[in-house]
Amino acid sequence: MAKLKIVKIGDDTLRTVCRPVEKITPRTIRLLDDMIETMRAADGVGLAAPQVGVLRRIVVIETPDEGLIELINPKIIAFSGEQESEEGCLSIPGRWGVTRRPMHVTVRAMNRNGVTFDMTGSGLLAKAFCHEIDHLDGKLYVDCAIRMIDAE
Repeated sequence: MAKLKIVKIGDDTLRTVCRPVEKITPRTIRLLDDMIETMRAADGVGLAAPQVGVLRRIVVIETPDEGLIELINPKIIAFSGEQESEEGCLSIPGRWGVTRRPMHVTVRAMNRNGVTFDMTGSGLLAKAFCHEIDHLDGKLYVDCAIRMIDAE
């Protein structure tokens, strides 16, 4: 495994729509492993492939309640409710914003073995699903922030 460089705001990669993963290869597995290591080293909750310069629809998320989640070609298939909370991003260091996201989100994705699954998350996990899938579509949380909060 290797710790990858996290792309920062201003890099065009973060504004590019990612391509689906057509076939899970050893390279895909290595990318997942490297993204996990990178996310943990940066003390993040989630990381999307474009944040490490790879334009593929791959996301990793880790929360205290749900543990590690790997999503290949994720899609939001249902959502409900609303939450308003602070949000940050490893690609936008030192800044936070307040966003409105769904309280409950269901995603459909594949795991590293190519098995399709559905998963529903609430609260932090729902916010992470939305945040990371937005990255795959070239969107950043600053695009939907109600207000921004700068670090002191």
